[in-house]
Amino acid sequence: MTDISSSLTTADGRPLKAALAAAQARARRKAFLLVAPLLLFVVVTFILPIGQMLQRSVYHDGFSKAAPNLSQWFSANPEGTVPDEAAYAALVADLVQMKKDKTVGEAGTRINYTLPGTRSLFTSAARKSESLQPPYKEAMIALDAEWGKAELWGAMRSSASPWTSDFYLIATDRKRDSDGSVVMVPENQRIYIWLFAKTFILSGVITFVCLLLAFPIAHLLATLPMSKSNLLMILVLLPFWTSLLVRTTSWIVLLQGQGVVNNVLVSLGLIGDDGRIAMIYNQTGTIIVMTHILLPFMVLPLYSVMRTIKPSYARAARSLGATSWTTFRRIYLPQTLPGMGAGALLVFILAVGYYITPALVGGADGQLISNLIQFHMSKSNWSLAAALSGMLLVGVLLLYWLYDRLVGIDKLKLG
Repeated sequence: MTDISSSLTTADGRPLKAALAAAQARARRKAFLLVAPLLLFVVVTFILPIGQMLQRSVYHDGFSKAAPNLSQWFSANPEGTVPDEAAYAALVADLVQMKKDKTVGEAGTRINYTLPGTRSLFTSAARKSESLQPPYKEAMIALDAEWGKAELWGAMRSSASPWTSDFYLIATDRKRDSDGSVVMVPENQRIYIWLFAKTFILSGVITFVCLLLAFPIAHLLATLPMSKSNLLMILVLLPFWTSLLVRTTSWIVLLQGQGVVNNVLVSLGLIGDDGRIAMIYNQTGTIIVMTHILLPFMVLPLYSVMRTIKPSYARAARSLGATSWTTFRRIYLPQTLPGMGAGALLVFILAVGYYITPALVGGADGQLISNLIQFHMSKSNWSLAAALSGMLLVGVLLLYWLYDRLVGIDKLKLG
């Protein structure tokens, strides 16, 4: 059967099918050109920085570049090989060159990341390296007995390649043993996993408190007359018009021992002057202040969902004999789940990444993993900071996946 569309032509004599295909191609090109600036912006400001961060978490050439001779010895000898005279000769040659190139600090710092306390060992040995005479193994051990320990050589072997998983091991409170096996660090030295757990628990508590406070506020916004609803919405959005730093420091004035809240409680006779409540520079301060800051991010998604729920559903349930609680539990609450999920997801993700507020009001007890990431960045251990950030990124992606499984990303409503 002959295809009719192949016999049709346009006014200028071109086949209609080819003309339609060309028009669609032009439309796609125009659409792409329209979104190209935004796509370029996202790539430059979002995708590339994340890619560089992930690369930095597994790549560090501070030692491998500064110690090529020793790195070559490691590549030529399998793991577990006892360092011989050739290994120590390569080490001395590299130390001499490090001193000339002034790279001993960078190389020592790289080993110090894996085995803390060894940077000074490299700087001290490099100063005396030119005066060392063979046998180099005995000469190096005579300088410091640490040079003969298998743990140090294991750290240098793991650093001999610029590609490494050491920083992810550190970020999960593990390390390489002298034989190359991965073991947990002693319990009194475990920091990161505990801080990750603490961050997620506190973020969950903050999210739950925000949900409890935001639900009635959003319900009022959705049910009140427009004039009153607009006024209440202004009060919800008012904190966005104030600097985050100002809001945080204001809470310090309110919650400190001699602050407004404690003074009011004392004046009402609820507590004694010597029994003032510690609500700042601890986890309590972190929860209170972050709840206040993140509450609008829970209210807006809930409101956007609640305003679409028709009151006739509840009236129909009541007319069929349902109690107020049954109507709320079986009719109203299920329809608010997309807003609850979106708000909880948004608040939780923002909470796990906050560091300014915990730094100001949390003290030593209320710090989160983001504060430790900022600390390592300021101390120039960017690779460990990148590894911690990468783990946090994976946690956020898992939350997105969990939300998609439970609610569905297509039902995401943020306001």
